[in-house]
Amino acid sequence: MNWFPAAILTALATATGDTILKARFSHLSPGSMAIVKSTAPMPFLLPLLLVISWPETDLVFWQTVGFLVPFEILALLLYMQALRVSPLSLSIPFLAFTPVFIVLTGWLVLDEKVTIAGLLGILCIVTGAYVLHIKGSRKGLFEPIKAIAKEQGSRLMLAVAGIYGLTSVLGKKAIQHSDPIFFACFYFMLLGIVTPLSLGALSWITNGFGSQNKQSTLWSFKKTGRNPWGAWWAIGLAQTIMVLSHMWAIHLVTAAYMIAVKRTSLIFSVIYGKLIFKEKEITQRLAGASLMVLGVGLIVLAG
Repeated sequence: MNWFPAAILTALATATGDTILKARFSHLSPGSMAIVKSTAPMPFLLPLLLVISWPETDLVFWQTVGFLVPFEILALLLYMQALRVSPLSLSIPFLAFTPVFIVLTGWLVLDEKVTIAGLLGILCIVTGAYVLHIKGSRKGLFEPIKAIAKEQGSRLMLAVAGIYGLTSVLGKKAIQHSDPIFFACFYFMLLGIVTPLSLGALSWITNGFGSQNKQSTLWSFKKTGRNPWGAWWAIGLAQTIMVLSHMWAIHLVTAAYMIAVKRTSLIFSVIYGKLIFKEKEITQRLAGASLMVLGVGLIVLAG
């Protein structure tokens, strides 16, 4: 399979999973939403992990995995909080900054470099983020920048983009010392086990993490009249498609370029936000997201 179709499939699966998660589980705490997202793909990944051949792994692989897990859990918690507190089309587009961070981390970890076209792509991404808040320009040129500072979901997702800028290149490094399909199955099975245990321990230590509402736990859903387990399985399928296509694509091409194409999920997320959540000012946000995608497209062409 060529890397580009796999990256596009990754983008669609990412946006679909996020939309279902926000639609059906946003009433939960960020910790509980993180548990939903991390455990949902396990029933799909476990059988595959048991039947594939396991490659030989070395110390570098295990050191990289050990470094990845805590950052992945932190990013997941921030990601879930951003989905809860902000419109999908306003928070998700800030994930477009991930390849901007990878310009640095890819160079430091994988010795990957960008060109002038890549720098132009970065400018488009920043401009797109500005356009997302362009309505505020009626109050002054710098009002959109102030709006970004005020929007919690945007700030959280920008932090997630920074963390993913590191974990994406480290994930590719782990693949280089193992195998893309094995790593996809093994790593996300590991996250499905470690995430609930870590959050459970944190809950016990802090005596109430994510317990502001007695119904805000994974196993105590709100009474919505709909079976939440169907949504859980749907998220699991979307996550499984995402992780398999992600790992396959990223081992074939420079990390920054693959993640850039993956961020076309922004367009899917903005469309989902309009169709499902009836979010307002969608034309403005779609324009901003499109500029951000243009930026990541330039980064891809730079390769």
